[in-house]
Amino acid sequence: MNNPNDWFEEDENFNLALSQRTEELYRVPNMEPSADGIIEALVLPLRDMVVFPRMVSPIFVGRESSILALQEAQTRNQTVIGLTQSDADIEEPGLKDFLPIGVEMAVGRLLSMPDGSSSALVQGRRRVQILEFLRVKPFIKVRARVIVEPTTADRQTQALMRSVLDLFEGVVQLDRSIPEEAHLFAMNIAEPGWLADMISTSLSFTLQQKQNLLITPDPRARLVAVNKALAEETDVLELEDEIHSRVQNEVDKSQREFYLREQMKQIQNELGEGDVFTREAGDLKSRLEKAALPDEARKVAMKELERLNQMPPMAPEVGIIRTYLDWILDLPWATMTEDNLDVKNASRILDRDHYGLKKPKDRILEYIAVRSLKPKKERQPILCFVGPPGTGKTSLGRSIAEALGRKFVRVSLGGVRDEAEIRGHRRTYIGALPGRILQTMKRAGTANPLFMLDEIDKLYSDFRGDPASALLEVLDPEQNNSFSDHYLELPFDLSKVMFVTTANYLGPIPPALLDRLEVIEFSGYIEEEKLAISEKYLIPRQFEENGIDTLGVNFETQSLQKIIREYTFEAGVRNLEREIGRSCRKIARTKAEGKKYPETITPDLIEKFLGPPQFFLTQAERKDEVGVGAGLAWTENGGEIMFVEVAVLEGKGGVQITGQVGDVMQESAQAGLSYLKSRAAALNIPNEVFDRVDIHLHLPEGGIPKDGPSAGITMSTALISAFTGRPIFKDVAMTGEITLRGRVLPIGGLREKVLAAHRAGIKTVIIPERNVKDLVDIPKQVQKDLKIMPVNHMDQVLEIALSKEVSVEPLRPKGKKDDNEDEQN
Repeated sequence: MNNPNDWFEEDENFNLALSQRTEELYRVPNMEPSADGIIEALVLPLRDMVVFPRMVSPIFVGRESSILALQEAQTRNQTVIGLTQSDADIEEPGLKDFLPIGVEMAVGRLLSMPDGSSSALVQGRRRVQILEFLRVKPFIKVRARVIVEPTTADRQTQALMRSVLDLFEGVVQLDRSIPEEAHLFAMNIAEPGWLADMISTSLSFTLQQKQNLLITPDPRARLVAVNKALAEETDVLELEDEIHSRVQNEVDKSQREFYLREQMKQIQNELGEGDVFTREAGDLKSRLEKAALPDEARKVAMKELERLNQMPPMAPEVGIIRTYLDWILDLPWATMTEDNLDVKNASRILDRDHYGLKKPKDRILEYIAVRSLKPKKERQPILCFVGPPGTGKTSLGRSIAEALGRKFVRVSLGGVRDEAEIRGHRRTYIGALPGRILQTMKRAGTANPLFMLDEIDKLYSDFRGDPASALLEVLDPEQNNSFSDHYLELPFDLSKVMFVTTANYLGPIPPALLDRLEVIEFSGYIEEEKLAISEKYLIPRQFEENGIDTLGVNFETQSLQKIIREYTFEAGVRNLEREIGRSCRKIARTKAEGKKYPETITPDLIEKFLGPPQFFLTQAERKDEVGVGAGLAWTENGGEIMFVEVAVLEGKGGVQITGQVGDVMQESAQAGLSYLKSRAAALNIPNEVFDRVDIHLHLPEGGIPKDGPSAGITMSTALISAFTGRPIFKDVAMTGEITLRGRVLPIGGLREKVLAAHRAGIKTVIIPERNVKDLVDIPKQVQKDLKIMPVNHMDQVLEIALSKEVSVEPLRPKGKKDDNEDEQN
């Protein structure tokens, strides 16, 4: 035990006893040193403590040798030398286990303690340096030299003492365990060594720090060490005080809030309003009793409500439970709208809002007809509208909801990467919410809305999960009657929801998800359809939006055709409506400026309003060329014309294919070249020519990736044209896969490709014979405008696409052998 502040205890009885015991210490005289400052004294070994000169401290004595030494000293009324062990764990210290400097000290009378040890009060007198151990048994006796310290201070030492006192004052103010009297006591000390020893005793230094200060005989050096320790202690105490103040402020704030809430509670009780928390809990219970919840949901909700009632109002989990109960109560578990099963009314609404789209309209009318015959049918169709942008997929969903009399809700899935977006987060997370499915159902307010999942092909998967897989349960009629959200953790019935998904392309949709969807394709519009849509829907809407619906303005048919052909190039009508809107805004500005505006928009005005044409009919620029063929390609935005160019150059039989061509298309080019070589004799091409030329096959627009086998017959035709010199007709386009034997195999996306050919002004389209079945999807007007030629072999393709006449002499490089023969002739 070594409490550095025991000598400042404020208890009066203790102070009286302490005063009496201290007077006993003062009556013990110091050892008289010899002429050279040597004294001989008994030793009191100390461990776990350091006694400084002039300081009074209690000690506990347990060793028998130490008790004998103290008794001997008290008998002779002599002081002892306190020697501190360098290692406190040593039970029987040897001569080398003590510090080289000790403290001469007076010892008061011994008091017996309940644990069998003895206690005494000691007072340090002066430092001594141990010179020699005179005796070890039965107690230790040493010869030592008294260390004389200066009692006055020079200017530098005085400045150092002031610095130490200032720091000590700050420590006393910050450390609640040090009484204020300690600073007053220190201010009255004039000796530098005494000041350092007093402060060292007052502070909670480590044993190692105190030992270092004890064996430092120079007072200035001790003051420097104490000054540094005080500075460090000040930093720690300031940080501790800041933390304590912050904690205390929080506690005070919480207590103040609690007090105010209790006051508010009593005031509300006096006014008859009741406690807010209790009132809200009562409202929740009332809502739960009235809500039409399934048994399992009601059981979970009542259990959570009981937990809420047992919690204090300020508990962190209160808000989480209340939010959870609100979600359970706000979801439409049994609220439904009545379906309008009038087939004629539905047909009228669908035709009113959309032109064409026969397939999706027929499917919806079939569903309504089946429901009218079997109203209790639970299974709902899960449709997937697939087609280029701007073809009316999303807007048709709204019309279907209106025709059925259902609420329409929509969720865009474009760019969704996290599974939790679909299924929600678990309630263990702060700020957790249900997924988009249940959020949208809450917004719908009914259990049977028309739910549109837009852009389902734009889902992505990464380390956060696969949202497409999370949709498997939502879009499976066998499973979605008990859909489980991570947040709600209750089965929610989605079987009454009519799901409609949209996509531009089926490729990215996982097979397992695609298998659950009934795919309905939306093809691009032909020019006649775009004209009808413009006149019936787009122009009236843009007239109204731009405020010119009352001005009597009208578009000439030729003007619309000019916009369609020269300012847009798309499968849908989105850009077409945009360009019509631009024209309308020009008229609105003219009217607003008070100028005369045109009532009829002619083709010349279109170019004035919209600027130079952005697109040109492909055929207008072309002529019959050797080695250049027109192919047909399918893209996400509809069909496109894709040209294939072949150049034959003198070389060594190399083949180069450029234009960012994929592996499948490169293989098709190799197959076409092999077919050409196999038919070289029939086409009057010498076999040795292939070893003397290089072939460069290029597909323009190299920035766009291209792949697929459907350009096989186009590349083969272009190769044959380049080697024979026979041009390919400019008004012929073709599509089909080729085999090594020249057979033409079927391809996909025929409708989009044929419509692209029609848009580009092509007159003849060559298709595989096995694709004739797909012509049923081609508008009759397109079939009437085009000459569609089914083929099953390359011979038929060459007969249709190649001119009989040779317009360019084909390249026939001669080898060395041929040159020698010419010289001999």
